Amino acid sequence: MPPISADTLAGQAMAVARALLDPQRVAAALTPSAAATLSDGLAGTALLHACLSHTGPEFATAAAHHWEAAARLCDRTPPDGIYTGPGGLAASLIIGSGYLPHTDRYRDTARRATAWLSARAQGLARHQQHRTQARRPGAPWAVYDTIRGLAGIGRVLLAAHTAGHQEAADPGLTAALTTLTALIRTQHGTRPGWWLPADEHPPTVTVHASGAATTGLAHGIAGPLAFLATAHLTGRTVPGQAEAIHTAASWLLTWQEPAASWPTSINGNDLDNPPTRRPHPRPPGRRDAWCYGTPGIGSALTLAGQALADPDLSRTGRTAITTLADRAPHQWDTDGPALCHGAAGVLQTASRTTCAAVAQQAAGHTVSFHDPGRPFGFPQTEAGTAYDNPGFLTGAAGTALALADYAGLLPPDPPAPWDCLLLLA
Repeated sequence: MPPISADTLAGQAMAVARALLDPQRVAAALTPSAAATLSDGLAGTALLHACLSHTGPEFATAAAHHWEAAARLCDRTPPDGIYTGPGGLAASLIIGSGYLPHTDRYRDTARRATAWLSARAQGLARHQQHRTQARRPGAPWAVYDTIRGLAGIGRVLLAAHTAGHQEAADPGLTAALTTLTALIRTQHGTRPGWWLPADEHPPTVTVHASGAATTGLAHGIAGPLAFLATAHLTGRTVPGQAEAIHTAASWLLTWQEPAASWPTSINGNDLDNPPTRRPHPRPPGRRDAWCYGTPGIGSALTLAGQALADPDLSRTGRTAITTLADRAPHQWDTDGPALCHGAAGVLQTASRTTCAAVAQQAAGHTVSFHDPGRPFGFPQTEAGTAYDNPGFLTGAAGTALALADYAGLLPPDPPAPWDCLLLLA
């Protein structure tokens, strides 16, 4: 595949941003509850405009309008991680305001957002502590994962701490680090601390009757691993954190398959009696996507290697990602152009981990989905059906951010990079 020019990448990214300037147009494409979110709605489109604000004043103005519109809708969504509800708006403000030409305008707002997330982190930490005291094994996704739990919230609090909101961030950041470190270091026989019984998995997720321990960056142990490693690299540590990083990385390496990929989860029976050979053919499950697959897990291992000063571990993470270059992008187990489970997520992960060949292929694959006839340029694709989603995680705004970043459109050294929301930095 020939390289895609930076002008093409930048042109598509800017076209999406302009199509998303009007917050009413964004909200009209979604339900009221989705319109407030970072995943699908206005908090995500605000982030795109904030990241592009140095290219024109209309984008800084749009970011403000989208944040205001999201705030008006936030009471329709429950508090739940960094992708929905007040947490999504808080995360967007904390990260996005660092890209604005005049960051002081949002300093008090970002501090209040940090305090809200910090309180949320402490609440989740208490929930897990009560579970432990009741001798209930495992941890729900909503406690520990990137989308809803302490891995994602903790990473945003780390960004807020770096941006100067130490007093507001510290209690929640410490709670997140302490809880996730203890979770990883806890073992229930053959079951790791994040294993969960089958009946406690989300109702949309089917797992073996023996329960499962999930692997990926969105909902599995790779999320806490990436957060703990990134915090360690910035000097934010709690007792046992380095050991937890090593434990989680070693567990992932134990379950790595010969083709340098991972199953989306390991069921309880296999944890009790590990198979001597992995079953083939491998079932699909977005194994090449950021959310559940090799790119996200490989990135987490790369960060873990950096934190532990273990170049072999970092090399293993990068090597897993580079294996994607051995197949044409249309053969990847991904779905559409989006960050979460599509080509843009592969692009951003490969770019961040300096896997140049994969990034080049993913850039070409991403732009191939561009359709100027769609309202926002890029569709969201689910099981072969296309939808018009404007948002960050699953929609056009996130795809545009990955393209803009790869094209060199974004400022090189923001207080916290936008893809820290994906735990890639």
